[in-house]
Amino acid sequence: MQGALTRYRIIAWIVGVVLIALVIVGMPMKYIGHNDTVVATIGPFHGFLYMVYLVAAFDLSRRAGWPLKRMLLVMLAGTIPFFSFWAERVVTRKWIPEALNAEPAMAE
Repeated sequence: MQGALTRYRIIAWIVGVVLIALVIVGMPMKYIGHNDTVVATIGPFHGFLYMVYLVAAFDLSRRAGWPLKRMLLVMLAGTIPFFSFWAERVVTRKWIPEALNAEPAMAE
């Protein structure tokens, strides 16, 4: 599960940074400055990265045994600026230790 968590954490940060750049830089440039270059460049890139984020979140949730509601919450966090950072922190600090404690001990 450690590999899935690492992949999720990396892509969550990347998606968060790209989304913030899109919203804070690209959107004002498009609607105030009438220049959609940043949105046209970063928008599709964020869309692709978000799909990778969904796959990583699904993989992690499957390995951790999360309920559907928790998985969907984490997946939706990549669509709202700053929420992917929050979700990554909650997953790493709270939900993964929960999952590790709930795993049955392997027979020796």
